[in-house]
Amino acid sequence: MLARVTKNLLRLTHADSVARLLPTATLIALCLAAAAQARTPDEARWQHEAQAVTITRDDWGIAHVHGKTDADAVFGMAYAQAEDDFNRVETNYLDSMGRLAETEGEPAIWQDLRQKLFIDPVVLKSLYAKSPAWLQALMTSWADGLNYYLAKHPDVHPRVITHFEPWMALSFSEGSIGGDIERVSLDRLEAFYGHDRRALARVEPPSSWQEPTGSNGIAIAPKLTADGHALLLINPHTSFFFRSELQMTSDAGLDAYGAVTWGQFFIYQGFNHHIGWMHTSTGLDAVDEFAETIVHKDGKLFYRYGKELRPVATRTVNVSYRAKDGSMALRSFTVYATHHGPIVREKDGKWIAMALMNKPMEALEQSWLRTKASDYASYMKVAELKANSSNNTLFADDKGEIAYLHPQFIPKRDDRFDYTKPVDGSDPATDWQGLLPLDKGPHLLNPPNGWVMNTNDWPYSAAGPYSPKRADYPRYMDTFGENPRGIHATRLLTGARDVSMASLITMAFDSYLPAFARQLPILIADYDALPADDPLRPRLKGQIAMLRDWDYRWGIASMPTSLAVFWGDTLWDEVDKADTAEGLSIYDVMAEKAGAKARLGALVEASDRLTKDFGSWGVPWGEINRFQRVNGAIVQPFDDAKPSIPVPFTSSRWGSLASFGAHRWPGTRRYYGTSGNSFVAVVEFGDKVRARAITAGGESGHPESSHFNDEAERYTTGNLRTVYFWPEQLKGHTERVYHPGE
Repeated sequence: MLARVTKNLLRLTHADSVARLLPTATLIALCLAAAAQARTPDEARWQHEAQAVTITRDDWGIAHVHGKTDADAVFGMAYAQAEDDFNRVETNYLDSMGRLAETEGEPAIWQDLRQKLFIDPVVLKSLYAKSPAWLQALMTSWADGLNYYLAKHPDVHPRVITHFEPWMALSFSEGSIGGDIERVSLDRLEAFYGHDRRALARVEPPSSWQEPTGSNGIAIAPKLTADGHALLLINPHTSFFFRSELQMTSDAGLDAYGAVTWGQFFIYQGFNHHIGWMHTSTGLDAVDEFAETIVHKDGKLFYRYGKELRPVATRTVNVSYRAKDGSMALRSFTVYATHHGPIVREKDGKWIAMALMNKPMEALEQSWLRTKASDYASYMKVAELKANSSNNTLFADDKGEIAYLHPQFIPKRDDRFDYTKPVDGSDPATDWQGLLPLDKGPHLLNPPNGWVMNTNDWPYSAAGPYSPKRADYPRYMDTFGENPRGIHATRLLTGARDVSMASLITMAFDSYLPAFARQLPILIADYDALPADDPLRPRLKGQIAMLRDWDYRWGIASMPTSLAVFWGDTLWDEVDKADTAEGLSIYDVMAEKAGAKARLGALVEASDRLTKDFGSWGVPWGEINRFQRVNGAIVQPFDDAKPSIPVPFTSSRWGSLASFGAHRWPGTRRYYGTSGNSFVAVVEFGDKVRARAITAGGESGHPESSHFNDEAERYTTGNLRTVYFWPEQLKGHTERVYHPGE
């Protein structure tokens, strides 16, 4: 209301029709009067809540939100997130509730249907009513903060959600990128429920364009650090601008800082006064498929389970979508489920049911309560909720304890069966048998080597020789194996001493590329084995000489990096199509199965591509690999003619700990990144916690803001800024202090 009245008065003032009649004091009085008049009981409540909240914006635009109660802090942080990028907040809830097609049209129908197989508003409303009072208060304040923002910004036009309800928070209660539901193939879902086999024949982008998702986490014990304090590296690899960075505090003891997935009301990866937590995507198999034997009997559907026939559950799911003419349309589906879960596809005449964690209330509780834990024991007490299925955790605290934790939601299964493939749903022995106790999964607390790490690889190298032993655990504990980043991190941490915040940052941006250190000597040996008269000898002489002398380190000026990445991407796409049924990783196939002809041919193709696009096969990596943020859209349009910044690090595929997932785009020659390092922080737990951090691009999603891209250069160089965690640190670094709505 105040914003609208002020805007109208200023419009009249600019017209010079009111400025001569009303003095400034009168204008202010009118504005204040307008602000005081709440149009609805809701607005009166929102205004009251806003007065209990203070938002301090530092000189990077980061919001430090303080409330009298935890619920007040949630109100303020929801409001602040909406200020920074309401579009991302709303889009995440359109996604989580299965409502994207209401704005994006028919192409999003299958994504919405997938969500609606697992997420039902009726169930979520019931869970909200059953939630403990403290959680209800947080959810109510979350919705209030977003609704107050919309009331105060009538110029913001939501795509779909014009009013947020508290229960909606339960639809998006776990903040990882690529949640369990995304394991369901949209193409196969469409083929089954749309009865359209063409969905299975779609052309996928090259495999090399798909950056491995995940993160890096490292915790180092006091005995290995320069100042005798535990250290934690927080380095999520997500799509850029996937999370906000902020601090939320309250008079009730809340004080957490870190990365918040847009629209959620808890710090997902971060730290408080005493502890820090970093999540990495896990290789644990916690999502299983059950092949159901369907029987048609008396016009009804049944599935076999042991010696009995059970009725297939059916229900109607409606998906609203925006038609091409802009009107709203509806598509209805009859969907099916067994006791294992909803049917998501068909294979070899069997219907495939998907079983996964679906505990929204417990997940939201765990996500919030861990931000208020004060040590390892209290963190593990929260973990007993067992509502984390997709993340490993690296932990450190001011008592000097460090830990590696496997996900807490681990279904107990009969290890005779291979759950990486659909198991026979008619055999009761394949059923989940409850959840494992926390101490039955791979975990580490204060290992003798003094460090723990995870790079989305298996837990069996998390602490070097003191890691959990693979033979001690069922095979469903990991499906990833080891990766080049894990090899890289182990190389850096083995023998490390006197580690400081600065040297841990240096580790996080170490330029070594272990995948090329393995692959390129094989390529060079292929070349050396060529007959003297082979035409490839003169054609590849210069390229091989360059790669032979390379130290396997990326850099903006590095020409070998460009050649190696183009070669690696070319070979990756070729061997990814090969049969890897022997259980070999794609790295093994490149090294052992691709053959000299394929490896040398990929170098020819890479050289030709570089020459075509850049005039030579000898091109500095920084000329190719770029960071560009053109506008506030979620999907960026890249343009070689527009400003961009060189990025020295590569895809994590090659073992770069600092990840930059980039490739060519339609109409571009250069590589532009969309994922990888997104938020990076190093935290030291001394007498008073201190930290340095960086966010990709900037805090604001608005191009006109000075904080839209003010961190981009620091991001590309690994120049982490000081985190203003303590109030005294904000002195001299404050841009604005205000209550929501002012």
